[in-house]
Amino acid sequence: MSGQEVRSGFIQACMKSDDDKGAKAILQTGAPLNRRMQLCKHESKKCFGIKGPSSPNSGRRFSIKIAEARPSVRRALAATSIVPDLSVDEDDDNDNEELIEDEGLDENHGDDPSPNENEGNADGDGMNHNENGDTESDEEGLNENLDAVYNDLIEEPSEKVPSNLYDPRVWDSLDDKWRDLLAVKGPDYTLDSPKDRLNKRFTSGLYTRHIHNGETSDRIWLEYCKEIDKAFCFCCKLFKKKPMITQLANEGYNDWSHVGVRLNEHEVSKAYIHNMATWIELQLRLEKDRTIDKSFQDHIIKEKEHWRKLLRMLISIVKYLAKYNLAFRGKNQRIDKENNGNFMGLVQMVAEHDKVVEEHLRRIQNKQIRYHYLSNVIQNELILMISSEIRGAIISRVREAKYFSVILDCTPDISHQEQMTLILRCMDVTVSPVKVDEYFIQFLNEDDTSGLGLFQELQMALTGLGLDIDNVRGQGYDNESNMKGHKQGVQSRLLDINPRAFYTPCACHSLNLTLCDIANCNIKAQDFFGVVQRIYSLFANSTKRWKILMDNLIGVTLKPLSTTRWESRVESIKAIQSQPLQIRQALLQLAENDKDTKIRSEAKSLAKYELEDFVFLLGMTIWYKILVTVNKVSKRLQEKDIPIDVAIELVNGLIISFRKYRETGFAEVMITAKTLAADLGVDPVFSEKQQIFRKKAF
Repeated sequence: MSGQEVRSGFIQACMKSDDDKGAKAILQTGAPLNRRMQLCKHESKKCFGIKGPSSPNSGRRFSIKIAEARPSVRRALAATSIVPDLSVDEDDDNDNEELIEDEGLDENHGDDPSPNENEGNADGDGMNHNENGDTESDEEGLNENLDAVYNDLIEEPSEKVPSNLYDPRVWDSLDDKWRDLLAVKGPDYTLDSPKDRLNKRFTSGLYTRHIHNGETSDRIWLEYCKEIDKAFCFCCKLFKKKPMITQLANEGYNDWSHVGVRLNEHEVSKAYIHNMATWIELQLRLEKDRTIDKSFQDHIIKEKEHWRKLLRMLISIVKYLAKYNLAFRGKNQRIDKENNGNFMGLVQMVAEHDKVVEEHLRRIQNKQIRYHYLSNVIQNELILMISSEIRGAIISRVREAKYFSVILDCTPDISHQEQMTLILRCMDVTVSPVKVDEYFIQFLNEDDTSGLGLFQELQMALTGLGLDIDNVRGQGYDNESNMKGHKQGVQSRLLDINPRAFYTPCACHSLNLTLCDIANCNIKAQDFFGVVQRIYSLFANSTKRWKILMDNLIGVTLKPLSTTRWESRVESIKAIQSQPLQIRQALLQLAENDKDTKIRSEAKSLAKYELEDFVFLLGMTIWYKILVTVNKVSKRLQEKDIPIDVAIELVNGLIISFRKYRETGFAEVMITAKTLAADLGVDPVFSEKQQIFRKKAF
C-alpha cells in the first residue's frame, strides 16, 4: 500500500460522522501504527483544524490539545492507540474552536536539553521506525490485532470491568483478559500535567530518551497517571512477578526534579529488561494469535457457544409447549426413563438431529456435568421469564397507545377455584394502518365474587401492571349482576372513579341469554331438544352402537347439545335435519339387533314416535332456521374489531328477520317439513290427543 493511499484512507476515516463507526473505520485503513501516527500529525492541521508538530518524525510528543478536538477525532485517535481514549464531551462539538499547544513546549529550554533535566524538550524523533521494514504481513497482523481488540471491547473481556483501564492503581487486580488488552494497546500517553509546589511537572519530553552519542529513542514503557500525578513503568507495573524496589513499579514516582536520573537508572535495571521482554513477547504472540493460553481461550469460547445454542433450543421447546398448552412433565424427570413428559421427550427427539443437544445428553449420561438445565425448576424459570417478556411487550404497547379498555370474565377451573380473566383492548399504533388488538394478560384468583371484591382485584391488577385507571375508556363484562349492576356492580364502581370508562355489555352473551329464554319459555321447544339429546346419547354411550350409526350416516355425525352457547346447537340439529332417513334406519337396526331390552325399547320409541312424528319434523325445521340465522350474527359479534354501530345494525337486522319469520316463515317451513315427511313416509298431519268421554250416571 502506498503512502498516498494510506494517507487518503486515514483522512476519509477520520472525517466520518460523529459516532462509534468512525473509530472502527480507522481500524480498517490498513496502515501500521507508526504510519497512522505520522499521518495524524501531518494531516492534523489540514483535516481537523489543530496544530501539528513541526517535525514529521517526532514520535508521541504531539503539540496537540487532544481534549479540545472534535469528539469524532478523539474517538478515532483513541481507537487506533495513537493517543489515550479521552472522554468525549458531546456538548463540545465546535469544529472551529482554536486549539492550543501543550504547555510543555512553551517552556524556555534549548533544543538539545540534558537527559537529567525535567523541563527539557527536544524536537528529535524518539521512534526510530524503519519505514522500509513495514512489510505487508506486519500491516495485516497489526490490523487484525486492532480489530480483535475492538471486538474484545464490544464483547466485554470479563464480568469485572475496571472503572479506568489506564489507571495503574487497578492493574494489580486485572484478570488475564484485561492484561492482554493492555499489552496490545500499550500505555496511555498523557500530553499535559499539573505543576507541583516547586513549579515542576511531568512533560512530554520524558517520553524520549537521549543517548550520549546524540541518538534518541522512545520510552514506550513510560506511563503517567494524571489523577495522582505520578509516573509508572508500564511493563514492570503490569508484568512483575515479584516485589520491586523502584517506585515506578509500585506506587508511582513524582519527584520531577530527579525524574530524568531515575528513568535512566530504571532503563538499565535487570528487572526492567525482563519485564520489557515479557511485554514484547506477549505482544508478538497476541498479534499472531498464538498466546500460551490460546487453547484455553478457544475452549472457553466453544463452551460459551455450546451453552448459548443449548439454551436457545430449550427456550424454543418451552415456547412450543406453552403455545399449544401441552403439559411439560411426566411421572419422572430422568432423561433416560420412560414417561418423563413432553419436555424431556422433545429434548431427546431434538438430540437425534442436533449435535449440540446430543453432546449435552452424552455429558449428562457420562456424569461429566452436574448442572444440565433440564430440571422442573429451570422449566418454570424459563416459562416465567418468557411470560414476563411477553407481558412487558404488551404493556409497553398499551402505554404507547395510552387509552385502553378492560374486559373481564369469571369462570371456575377444574379445581373449583373462581378465576377472572383480564383482557386489555387498545389501538396498535406501531403498525400502519392502525388496528385494534386484544391481549390476554393474566388469570386472577377470586375468593370474593361480589362487585366490590372483583373491582378491588381489577384495581390492584392495573396498578401492578403500571397502568393508570384514569386512562380506561371502555369496560366490557357479561350480564351477571355483580358485573353489570348499576349500583353495586363492577361497571358502576369503575364509572364512579372514571366517568369516561364507557360500559358495553357483551353483545354475544346478551344474544345467547335471549335465545335461551326463548327456548325455555316453550314446552314444545324443550321436548324437541330433549329428543335430540336422547338420540345422541343412545349411540354415543356404546362403541358398538356408534359403529351402527356410522355405517348408516354419510359425512355429518351427531353432536351433543351445548349447555352454554345455544346458537351452537345448530350443529346438533344439522345432522338430524340433513339425514333423517339414515338416522331412523340406524335406530330400527339397533332395535332389532341389540341384546339389551331397554336399549331396544328406547331405539324403537325414538324411531316410531319421534322421528315419524310430523310435529317433531316441523319443530326441527323451525329451530334449524332460527339457529342458523342467530349463529351468523353471533359469530360476527365475537369479532374483536367489530365497531359498535355495526353490532347495533346486526342486532336490529336480526330482530327484523324474526318479525318477518313470524309473518311469512311458517308457510315456508311447512313446505320443508312436508318434504321431509314424504321422504320418511309420514303423514303431514298433527296428531290429536284422544278425548276421553266419561258416562254420567245422572
